[in-house]
This record gives sequence, C-alpha cells and structure tokens, in this order.
Amino acid sequence: MTDQPPPTRPPGPVAAASFASSFDRFAVSPLLVLVATDLGATLAQALAVASAYFLAYGVSQPLWGVLSDRFGRVRLMRTALVGAALAGLLSALAPTLGLLVAARALTGAAFGAVVPTSLTYVGDTVDEEHRQPALSDLMAAMAVGTALATAVAGLLGDLAGWRTVFALPAVFALGCSAALRSVPEPHREPGGGALRTMLESVRHRWVLVVLLLALAEGAITLGVLTLLAPSLQAQGASAGTAGLATAAYGASVVLTTRLVRVLTRRIPMTGLMAVGGSAVAIGYAVLAVRVSVPTVLVAAALIGVSWAFLHTSLQTWATVVLPHARGTVVSLFAASLFAGSSLGTWAAGPWSQHDRWALLFGVAAASAALLTLVSVGARRTYPAPAARSAR
Repeated sequence: MTDQPPPTRPPGPVAAASFASSFDRFAVSPLLVLVATDLGATLAQALAVASAYFLAYGVSQPLWGVLSDRFGRVRLMRTALVGAALAGLLSALAPTLGLLVAARALTGAAFGAVVPTSLTYVGDTVDEEHRQPALSDLMAAMAVGTALATAVAGLLGDLAGWRTVFALPAVFALGCSAALRSVPEPHREPGGGALRTMLESVRHRWVLVVLLLALAEGAITLGVLTLLAPSLQAQGASAGTAGLATAAYGASVVLTTRLVRVLTRRIPMTGLMAVGGSAVAIGYAVLAVRVSVPTVLVAAALIGVSWAFLHTSLQTWATVVLPHARGTVVSLFAASLFAGSSLGTWAAGPWSQHDRWALLFGVAAASAALLTLVSVGARRTYPAPAARSAR
C-alpha cells in the first residue's frame, strides 16, 4: 500500500457544507426590510432575526467543539446539517416575527456546527506550513456562499418572497450531509475530558487573547456588515440593488483569498493583519462620508479584503495556540466571533432605526483601526513555539 501525500486543501464536501452555512448566514441582510414589511414590524424589530441567529450561532460553539472532539468532525457536521435543514424549513413557514426569530435561532445553532468543525478538520489534516492557504480555500468557498446569498437573496426576495430564500440553504444542507459520507474522519489528538479541556482552554492566556480579538472582529466586521444593505435601502434602493451592492464583499473575499495563498510565504502574519484591518477601517470611513451604491460597493469590497487577510490570520492563530484542544479552541473562537456579531448588530439597531448612518460607520471605522493596532501588537508579542511549549 502506497503512502498518500498529506492533503493541502479541504475536501469538496467540507467546503460545500461551509458554503451552505455561509449562504444561510448572509442571506438575511437584504431580506430584513422585506421581513419587516411583510410581518408588520419595524426595522429595529426585524433586526432580531439576524441578531438571534448570530447569538445562537455563537453560544452553541463550545458545545459543538466538545462534541466534535468526542464524536468526530464529519459525524457532527452530518448531524448538524440535517438539523439546520429542518430549522431552515421552519423559518420558511413561520407566520409571525416571534416564531421566525425562534426558527432562525435554531437554524443558526445548527449551522453553527459546520464552519468551526470544518476549520478544525483542516487543522487536523493539513500541516501548519500549508494551513493558512488551506483555510483561505475554505474562506473562498464561504465567500462564494456570501456573494451569492447577498446577490440572490435580494433579487429572489423581491421576486418570490423572503420565505423562498430561507428554504434554499435548507435543501442544500441535506445534500451536503449525504455527500459527507465519503469524507473520512481525521485522527484527533487525545484530550483530557471535555470539562478539563474547556477549563484549560479558557484559562490559557493566549487563547483568551485570540478569543477577545475574535469578539471585537465579530462586532466590527460581521455585526456592522449586516447593516450595509439596510443602510442602502434607507436611501431608497430596492432589496435586489442593495443585495447586489453588498455582494461585492463575497466577490472580494473570493479574489483576495487567492492572493493570501501566495502572500503567506512572503509576508508575516502581522503584515497580513495590518493590511486587512486597515482595509475595513477605510471601508467604514468611506460610508461615514456618504451611503450610496458606489460607496457600499467600495466598502463591501474592502471589508472582503479584511476578511481574507485579518480574519484568516486570526483563524490560523486559533488552530495552533492549543493543538491538543483544537476543536474546543476553534469552537470558542467562533463563539466569540458570532457573539460579537450579535452584539454589534444589536448595538447598531437604534442608530439604524433613526438613520444615523454617518455616526454608526464613523464609530465602526475608529473601532476597526483600534482592532488592527491591538491585533498586530498581540501577534508580535506571541511567543515562539519553543517558548509556548512551556506555557
């Protein structure tokens, strides 16, 4: 029997499952105004559809991390995708805003298992030298889902209604669950029990640093990104136009993740972080000056650059900071990221309701600049592998 070369890319079904999760997560942005109108709610009330999803997505992560360490990455993803499909169909049938919020929370909790477990799968199967490029490939699959979600959701929402949009990823999730049967379970390093692993993770100084950075990134990037389409719709744009404009985010991630594959061998992680953080700060600064189709296009594209450069750097860091508890740490990372996104969306709600877009995006730009400085500084002080082994 010949030895197989180690993988350098995520398997197709794993990438497809991440695509489905990303599509479902980002489809809501151009639908918020349609949901509010159809169900007789204000935009601030409809934002609960997004914030509940993000919150459930985030707080479920530690559970998924423990379960993936215990039962296996692929097995967990397959089960979670079936649950996401059922909850997604409930979302499409929800007759009231309250039931829709509850159904979206269940969908977010189920889809929440997919992306962090796929990241952990890459951490288990791809060596550290090739890991950030492999994670960039995974980000590209998610970005395609994001781009299609924001573009198709708005157009389809105008033509067929928001309920159809929620049903699409539910059906695709079932297909992904079936396709994952062909993916083998990776070898996992033995841990010391679920509770012990969790306690070790949350007590580790550098794990906490990475988690706090993820929390801030979630609030600044994902939380405010959700409001790009509503900010444009507040200027009179249709859901389809707003969705197409914000789809520049996904298209940008697809293109710039290809660039990250090349640059990871030439530029240190701190350099990648600086580029990504500066991009999102500039993007929000542009929107603080004026919200229009051209400025949303520019801002969405720059936020995509940030996701490819800053986010993949933080993600890669999360996979190596405590290798024997990788599943738990990555799930905590995702929990922090999406708890932050829920917090960011909730905090921005009153400003969006009163059309204070310039203030909202100005604060986001300043916060992104601060996040960049702290991220680069923290990574520069991160100890070398030999020093880490003693911690």
